[in-house]
Amino acid sequence: MEYPIKRRKSRVVKVGDVLIGGGFPVSIQSMTTADTRDVEATVAQVNRLFEAGCDIVRLAVLNHDAARRLPEIRQRVSRPLVADIHFQYKLALKAIAAGFDKIRINPGNIGAEWKVREVAGAAKDAEVPIRIGVNSGSLPKDLLEKYGCDDPNAFVEAALREAAVLEDMDFRDIIISVKSTNTNTAFWAYRLLAEKCDYPLHVGITESGTLETGTVKSAVGIGAILLCGIGDTIRVSLTADPVHEVRVARQILASCELKNEGVEVIACPTCGRCQIDLIPLAESVEAKTRHLKTPLKVAVMGCAVNGPGEAAAADIGITGGAGKGILIKKGKVVKRIDEADLEKSLLDEIEAMTGEKIPR
Repeated sequence: MEYPIKRRKSRVVKVGDVLIGGGFPVSIQSMTTADTRDVEATVAQVNRLFEAGCDIVRLAVLNHDAARRLPEIRQRVSRPLVADIHFQYKLALKAIAAGFDKIRINPGNIGAEWKVREVAGAAKDAEVPIRIGVNSGSLPKDLLEKYGCDDPNAFVEAALREAAVLEDMDFRDIIISVKSTNTNTAFWAYRLLAEKCDYPLHVGITESGTLETGTVKSAVGIGAILLCGIGDTIRVSLTADPVHEVRVARQILASCELKNEGVEVIACPTCGRCQIDLIPLAESVEAKTRHLKTPLKVAVMGCAVNGPGEAAAADIGITGGAGKGILIKKGKVVKRIDEADLEKSLLDEIEAMTGEKIPR
């Protein structure tokens, strides 16, 4: 086995100013939960997602009332936007006309082939890519009857069948996803699909669950796929504020060593040796440094047994106990500190190292 695993080679697809595939960085996507007909709420949420570190934001276009709001939303947002289309192909045409950067369609519900061709023709003229988004909730009926709902072959066949329609129109700006709520199904569907085409792949576990459950399930599924070298853009689907999706996605990419940006806080799990209130301290440091862009590994440790050694693997860290603590930088103790000043001293040092301001 080759180590490290090389990323799968795919063609490049441009979504606004974001390049997907071709070895470019794995991009983070999320989706608004606001009613798209409410322009103010939608734009506000879009901006929050971009501020949190999102690269591409998708909006649900539920009906023609929502589609009529797309030009105003487009006018107010300069970053990449995707229109999510189900059932009504004319909504895709309106999103393309409004200047959206990508269209997502679902083979299981978009309808007859001629409708797909209508969308593809408009997208080709406007140079707008299409994501073929297959998921376990809306597989084509004939494939459900042939394979059942948890067979990865059903997902792959649905995706490639739709891609063939686009290819027949000489349309190649395609991104594909084969999301299942079953992590094993998704894993093997992406593995199979990666061998059968060179299109960039959008990776996710659909309907993964609430914040805690969905985070674990997404980390397992998406992480496993990424560590196989597969995946060009990801979305973590959570039943939660979508800002959490972005934060979890960043952590998944950082854990897979696919994103060298932002602060990674490592902290010990605590045990009977811990003599400081470590959990709120670590949570506070993580919350206050979440916005930073400079890549930095920060250790927050709770005792003198393993703390200094584990903190040595970080760029900067603290460890404390019995009212006192130490500041460790690049593996060396640089300062002894009162416990009450541990967080302030650490944040001051992080500001000095990154040149970025941390609100207190």
